[in-house]
Amino acid sequence: MSALNQPHFQDSEKAREYLEAIQWPNGPVCPHCGVQGDHYSLQGKAHRVGLWKCKDCRQQFTVTVGTVFERSKIKLNVWLQAVYLICSSKKGISSHQLHRTLGVTYKTAWFMSHRIREALRSTDGGLLGGGGGIVEADETFYGNLPGRKPPVRKFRQGTKTGGFAHKNKILALVDRTGATRAFHVANIDAKVLKPILQANIAKDTKVFTDTAGQYRIMGLKREFKSHKMVNHSIKEYARGEVHTNTVESFFGVLKRGLYGTYQHVSHAHLQRYCDEFSFRFTNRTALGVSDSERADTALKGIIGKRLTYRRINSRLQGQA
Repeated sequence: MSALNQPHFQDSEKAREYLEAIQWPNGPVCPHCGVQGDHYSLQGKAHRVGLWKCKDCRQQFTVTVGTVFERSKIKLNVWLQAVYLICSSKKGISSHQLHRTLGVTYKTAWFMSHRIREALRSTDGGLLGGGGGIVEADETFYGNLPGRKPPVRKFRQGTKTGGFAHKNKILALVDRTGATRAFHVANIDAKVLKPILQANIAKDTKVFTDTAGQYRIMGLKREFKSHKMVNHSIKEYARGEVHTNTVESFFGVLKRGLYGTYQHVSHAHLQRYCDEFSFRFTNRTALGVSDSERADTALKGIIGKRLTYRRINSRLQGQA
């Protein structure tokens, strides 16, 4: 049976029951006061199915209150279909494809996509690595900055010059056995990157990078358990366990998605797409996570992330 043929993808009531089982494994939790307990299920024709009343603060609520699904007119089973499609598409799925697959308007699909990306945004605040684990760090470039014309590329002895200054910069940190985090940053100098590494990587971690100048001057050996580099300029790509192949694999998937699936991502929204690809890479198949498990993990992240259309952006032009 196809994954999307499952009952919670086809029926809104089954979808509500499925979401309640994920969000409330130990019983309903009031989104207003946070109390978990024997709340009252409001029955009868006067109340819609799935409505509860808190036994403490006396407020009414459903499983979607305080989530990215709140006050949406879209059926809940359609929302769950969208979550599954985004989570199971390795290189992402465009809003145009969602609009055709789900039978909603393009504007609706675009809005749904951004709400779901908000749910995928990591808020755990935990540190990567730790206990002698390994974190790879690297940066890449994407598109052109707002208001900047694509640079004329000149060649000097086979070297491209003048291009990267006009590009959006992305830093990625990949814990080989854990989470991936990507950041849309203003610059890739040591002044910008070092605080990000310090805030996201545990002290007792082995950090691997390439030999880019910013990593050489950061003094990372003093910040972490160790800092080792591979020298790509002499075609050194691995030295035992020392390599940045994992983070480069992440960038490969990210680039194929940004250029091939989404085709154009604006400067304003690039961080949301970084969050989307980071989530899928964190929960990738190679680490034993199935498509269904990845979608269920995403549904656990919808709480406290309500996103209105105005907060995203009222301009749809150029968004895939």
